[in-house]
Amino acid sequence: MMQELIDRNRLHARLGQAVAGRATPLPTPAMVVDLDAFDHNADDLSRRAGGTPIRVASKSLRVPALLERALAHDGFAGALTYSLREALWLHRERGLADLVMGYPTVDTAALTELVGSPSAAAAITLMVDSVEHLDVVDSVRSSKAVPVRIAIDVDAGLHLAGQHVGPKRSPLLDADAVVALARTVVERPGFSLVGVMTYEGQVAGLQDDVPGQRAKSLVVRRLKAASIEQLRERRRAVADALAGLVELEFWNAGGSGSIETSSADPVVTEVAAGSGLLVPALFDHYRSFAPLPASFYAVPVVRRPGPHTVTVAGGGFVASGAAGKDRLPQPWLPPGLRATATEGVGEVQTPLTGAPASVLGVGDLVWFRHAKSGEPFEHTNVVHLLRGTEFVDEVRSYRGHGQAF
Repeated sequence: MMQELIDRNRLHARLGQAVAGRATPLPTPAMVVDLDAFDHNADDLSRRAGGTPIRVASKSLRVPALLERALAHDGFAGALTYSLREALWLHRERGLADLVMGYPTVDTAALTELVGSPSAAAAITLMVDSVEHLDVVDSVRSSKAVPVRIAIDVDAGLHLAGQHVGPKRSPLLDADAVVALARTVVERPGFSLVGVMTYEGQVAGLQDDVPGQRAKSLVVRRLKAASIEQLRERRRAVADALAGLVELEFWNAGGSGSIETSSADPVVTEVAAGSGLLVPALFDHYRSFAPLPASFYAVPVVRRPGPHTVTVAGGGFVASGAAGKDRLPQPWLPPGLRATATEGVGEVQTPLTGAPASVLGVGDLVWFRHAKSGEPFEHTNVVHLLRGTEFVDEVRSYRGHGQAF
């Protein structure tokens, strides 16, 4: 805890110097990415992957320049996108040529663009888990001259005592179901089966070393261990069943929190990561890695309703997922601030208490960490890039490029 406090105060000093060194005031709310931490995290992810290529999850970045920065690091190759319109835009406007959809799509307008562009169809792989997804593709094309690349999303949850633990994604639970769909893809004109995905979110996305939650953390670690062991057997069964039917280009798995275990599976040829680059609050407290927080946003103090309370302008960027305290942004700098129980973090104002509130003045900046990665950039056009004690660049988010995916 002491080292964390030291690190946070050093970061606060760096940010303060960077703000003071600007020729113009920093517009707020100000989204900032610390490139020193970002690059450190990219190198650490690559080390943890042990030579297995890392596909960058664009959902966790949503800033083209940061996506391209990650791809420039050793060990990274290709993007895992969350929207077909996004993938088409990245190919058309940014020249990316290795894009895998992380989720199925039924966006017929985007599919029409895909099947009408041999270049896009060669660069983008669609994700499916049912014949209906293939039907939607066929419904928008009159010719099958342009083959559509397909990957199959296979359930990677833990099956335990009749229960399913993990993300509710694919209905494909066993090798027979996967092979049945794979055979349909292979035999259906106009489609090419090139990959498989098995995303073990219950391993990659759950904190397992949370202070004050020893018992819960132990349960999570045991569930993770059971899931890793079971999934290794299930992946092998599916891979063996598919071997006589198709030669795959890739098998994607995992996420930032499961890089080591996912890449250690001999079936897996690539892993995915995104949140581990920016490190939101939900990626604190993992036993497997200790990355550096790299993404922050600042809002100004606009009033002082009492001697031990300040109110900042907005800041209430709440994360998606099951509603709870862990989805709220954290007042991070200066250390020691906290939101009030009665108002929490608000869209237009957020009261804060704690020791630093006594010395903060109107106009001072308070820095927050978001709970999830990528989502804050839906609220801004520009992201400021910090290196050392200077802001070295300003880059546009998807929103800044006029895109909303």
